[in-house]
Amino acid sequence: MGQTTNHPVMERLFILIIICYLCGSAVELSGQAVESPQYRVVHSESDFEVRLYRESSRMSAQVLETTSFEKATKDGFHRLYQYIHGDNLNSSQITITAPVLTSIIPSVHGQEYYVKLYLPAKYERTPPQPFPELNLQFDKRRSRCIAARKFPGFAKDDDINEELDTLVSSLKKHLNGKPGILKEKSAYAIAQYNALHHVSGRLNEVWMDLSGLTIDC
Repeated sequence: MGQTTNHPVMERLFILIIICYLCGSAVELSGQAVESPQYRVVHSESDFEVRLYRESSRMSAQVLETTSFEKATKDGFHRLYQYIHGDNLNSSQITITAPVLTSIIPSVHGQEYYVKLYLPAKYERTPPQPFPELNLQFDKRRSRCIAARKFPGFAKDDDINEELDTLVSSLKKHLNGKPGILKEKSAYAIAQYNALHHVSGRLNEVWMDLSGLTIDC
C-alpha cells in the first residue's frame, strides 16, 4: 500500500516555514554574517544618510492585485524563497542575503510592488535562472545614491507612509539650497532586517533614490 500524504497539513507547514524564514534570523544583520550590497556614506545627518551603492544584482518578484505592503512582501518573498532553495534551472542553493527590499512604485492602476533579494557576489553576473512559473526577473542595478532613514518597530501598512513623509521632510530641510534631488518623488522602498521575535532593537529603513548631491551621485 502506498504512503499517503496529508496535503492540508503539509501546506500549512510550508506556509509557516515561509513566514518564519522571512522574519527569522537568516535575514538579520546581527548574530551571523549575512552578505549585503556594498555602499559608502557620502552625506550624513542625524535622521538620515545618503549612501552610494555599488553596482549590484537582485532577483525581483512583482506582486500584482494587492494594495497591501505587508501582503505583497509575504507573497513576493514566498517565490524568492523557492528560488534560493533550488527552484532554478541549476537546482542551486543560494545563500540568503539582507535586506529584504520591497519597492513601492505608483502607477495609473494604483501601486506596484516589487520584492527583491540581493544576489551574492558569486551570482552577480550569471545567476541561476528561476523556474518560469515563479515569474521572477533579474534586476541589474547600476551604481546609485540612496537616501536612507532608519526606523524601529515593525514595518506595517499603517506606518510606512508616515516614515516616507518624515524622510522627504528631512531631505527638504537639510538639502535646501543644495543640488540633491529625488529621482522619483513618489517611489520608495522599505528594507527589513530583523527577526519577528526581536521585539526591541528592530531595524528597518525607508529608501529613496537621490541624484545631484555630490559628484559621485
